[in-house]
Amino acid sequence: MGTYPAYTVAAAHVAPVFLDLEATVEKACSVIEEAARNGARLVAFPEAYIPAFPVWSALRAPIHNHDLFKRLAANAVRVPGPEVARISASARNSGIFVSIGINEGTEASVGCIWNANLLIGEDGSILNHHRKLVPTFFEKLIWANGDGAGLRVSETPLGRIGALICGENTNPLARFTLMAQGEQVHISTYPPSWPTKDPKEGGNYDLAAAIRVRAGAHSFEAKCFNIVASGFMDKPMLDALADLDKDAGRILDNSPRSVSMVIGPDAETVGDVISDSEGILYADIDLDACVEPKQFHDVVGSYNRFDIFKLTVDRSENRPVMFAAEDISRETGASRESYPEDPKPSSILEITG
Repeated sequence: MGTYPAYTVAAAHVAPVFLDLEATVEKACSVIEEAARNGARLVAFPEAYIPAFPVWSALRAPIHNHDLFKRLAANAVRVPGPEVARISASARNSGIFVSIGINEGTEASVGCIWNANLLIGEDGSILNHHRKLVPTFFEKLIWANGDGAGLRVSETPLGRIGALICGENTNPLARFTLMAQGEQVHISTYPPSWPTKDPKEGGNYDLAAAIRVRAGAHSFEAKCFNIVASGFMDKPMLDALADLDKDAGRILDNSPRSVSMVIGPDAETVGDVISDSEGILYADIDLDACVEPKQFHDVVGSYNRFDIFKLTVDRSENRPVMFAAEDISRETGASRESYPEDPKPSSILEITG
């Protein structure tokens, strides 16, 4: 590949095996292998794909959801851990980059879960490990706040790749942090549905419309490609959620669904769009298309005033306890050291930690 590589990407618009860690990992590996066989160099999975997005928090009062929370915690992923090792092996054996959303657990607490995303290289190495900075609305009943350690863009043979999770794509500072590291390919991950009201009341949150606005805005501002990977609810998942409450099935059936797509640096859709069916979406991208638009609006270069605007990002990891003169990774089980070197601080972006 030359300076501006061209290749095929894939967005996995797929359902998990609901709250089943082992079966969902097995399905993820199967999707990785299928995407690679079809020529994709990069495949992106939805938000919290393993083992499910906790949409039940929108459907029922929290006093009724303890059993579901315990099931989710029991099926959470450890980083590093055996499930991540299996996915990394699949990426390595297939020679493909993988971005995957997980519910991440920790040895420090049986009840702490993060909404996390892993970027895995074609050699199976973990290039980046990001935890969602702030869970949104009803998600706060499930997930802990993340930190800035994963606000990184990874230098790869496919270009400079970054990722944000769902509502983080609404945060201008988080998005600018990735832009300022030379991001060329952005990955946005979303749930299958995000109910905010009983549909009988009207005015429910249109997730697909919100995704289009966010993805187009980031692509246009960053002059990058945006791979949008959203979740899908299959019949077993819908049936399990419908059994929770007499209104749950009706609410889900009438709530807007998510959408997966690829957006170019001109904010236009590249290839097909997928929403109401499960499948893998493929698109061909050419990073050469990111260059010319920078002449018009390069917000991390000539089209900004860094003598006026300053952004500082703390990328230190939040930990419950620090042990002097010990290997902290042994205490937390959340080793996050397999990162590329930080870019040198500049007037554009000051990074600490």
